[in-house]
Amino acid sequence: MTAFAGKIFRWIPFKRVWLRSQLILRAFCLFVYTAVFFAAYWASYQIRFDFNPGEKFNNEFLQTVGVVIFVKILYFYAHHHFRNDMLFASLRSLRKLVESTFCAGITFLLLKQFSQIVFSRYGFSFPVVSSSTGVILIDFSLTILFLGGGQFLARIFREEFMALRSDSGIKSAYMVGASAETARIAGMINSRGSVGFRIIGYVVSGENDHRVASELDFIPVVCTFDTLISQCESAGVRDLLVVAGHLPGPQFRALFEECHSAGIELHVIPATQISLSQTIPIRKIEINDLLKRDPVYLNIDELRQRFDGKKVLVTGAGGSIGSEICRQIIEFEPAELLILGRGENRIFFLERELRELGKPTKIVPLIADVTDALRINHIFETAGPDYVYHAAAHKHVPLMESNVSEAVRNNVGGTKNVVDAADRYGVERFVLISTDKAVNPTSVMGLTKHLAERYVNAAAETSKTKFIVTRFGNVLGSTGSVVPIFKSQIEKGGPITVTDFRMTRYFMTIPEASQLVLEASMMGSGGEIFVLDMGNSVRILDLARDMIRLAGLPDNAIEIRQTGLRRGEKLYEELYFESEQKINTTHPKLYAARHREFRRDLVQRQINDLLELAKTADETALRQMFHELVPEYQPTLQGKSS
Repeated sequence: MTAFAGKIFRWIPFKRVWLRSQLILRAFCLFVYTAVFFAAYWASYQIRFDFNPGEKFNNEFLQTVGVVIFVKILYFYAHHHFRNDMLFASLRSLRKLVESTFCAGITFLLLKQFSQIVFSRYGFSFPVVSSSTGVILIDFSLTILFLGGGQFLARIFREEFMALRSDSGIKSAYMVGASAETARIAGMINSRGSVGFRIIGYVVSGENDHRVASELDFIPVVCTFDTLISQCESAGVRDLLVVAGHLPGPQFRALFEECHSAGIELHVIPATQISLSQTIPIRKIEINDLLKRDPVYLNIDELRQRFDGKKVLVTGAGGSIGSEICRQIIEFEPAELLILGRGENRIFFLERELRELGKPTKIVPLIADVTDALRINHIFETAGPDYVYHAAAHKHVPLMESNVSEAVRNNVGGTKNVVDAADRYGVERFVLISTDKAVNPTSVMGLTKHLAERYVNAAAETSKTKFIVTRFGNVLGSTGSVVPIFKSQIEKGGPITVTDFRMTRYFMTIPEASQLVLEASMMGSGGEIFVLDMGNSVRILDLARDMIRLAGLPDNAIEIRQTGLRRGEKLYEELYFESEQKINTTHPKLYAARHREFRRDLVQRQINDLLELAKTADETALRQMFHELVPEYQPTLQGKSS
């Protein structure tokens, strides 16, 4: 408690200093803008009346200047001008300046007409704004000239100054892409010496791109990807910057390999972390950049509305996927978030992490095992959740091959308990987190997830609850996934072990998987299986080679050893059964499918019989029953067990 209080007291003075500095900066910006507004309006009178306005118009200027400055301040404040970006110039900042000034000018013209009508009717003679339309139009032009010209002159001065310092650690670099967004970021980089780079040209991907040899915001478009290496050699450029998400995974991978072979450093700019008040967070390439497709975008407004006032339960909340779902859900501020797991340590740390976000959502930690039907029913009866995200499951393929009855009890029995409780207590929406291994399963884990899918789909046929399944591939960075394993093997000097060099997998990031779940949960009407468009599958061998390169090592520095398929493993993953028809949805990255129909009473009996058999721990009998229940089940028993 004492240590915590100490942190608070150490933080408060820092925050006060930070707030004071921000207020001073904004006050200074406001003062400068006010001075410019005054100067532009005064100069407008001088120009309009040939620098001899006379007593009448001098008095009019003094009577109206306060109103003009006040109106301009209102519009410029609404467009977020009074920040510490006063001297930052870009096409975007110029457009914002024109919009603010145009709104003010239109207001002045309307006030002029209004005052003339009212004053002529009632006999008043005190002006609100200038009586001359010419003054208003000149003021519009001078405001843009003074502010915009000042910003661009300041930018040119900074960039020329940085060019003189180029031999002091600031490196020349090219940037991928030639758009308004990349120009904005390039301008920010060039205006700051602390970034360490100066953008001197853009590189575009098209073979015959018409933009080559043109300029974008004072910076030339120098070449396409085809001539990148020769252009870098002739210009002496050894660094290339790309905004995260700008290129699809396969194109990014090809660019990475080309740069790696030529000794050119490729850097990533995570665009979502850029603001005008902080350092540009340039980082090195990560494996996610090579595998990621176009980013998944959420319908933020609709999701916020859907979660408003709701109670949300997440099972398996301590796991990689479950915890990320909790992190994303709490951003939409539901009334309550119930985080359920059987590992107290993970739930403890997750609860603390979520509380530190300072959201108004009530966080309720629950320690429970989904296989305990009495406990699950008690939670549903007392908590009354509106939405349920069921992520609790055993997921490791080789491990479940040696623990068949436990896989059945947890993945099938646990799902049944949560589904039954959701149906009994009137949950609005239920989402099962499934896997592509459930399609034509070759493993016990995949088989049990398929049966969990079947029970959810059967429940959807008769229940008022909207039961939905989400199915995706391998999740990068999740506990026990291949990327952390390869990273650990590289750190130890190898070898990297790949079970089969022909093996391919679909990959997605933890945030992508969680976003898929949230989007599908609100899109489904019940009974659907949603699948993320994960692009092309990736060879595990290529993944291992990429991670060696990302570690800064030569391709042959780490041995890659083939060890043979393990029990239950597939060479190639599938996303749909043949009987499932792929259906487009309103989301460009989501597809839906409907499973073949299952009668709920029949599925109920089958699952009950399987759970009873699991109590005997008779592995042979269980595997025989698997074949009877799921004809597509083709186990790969010839592999290694671990």
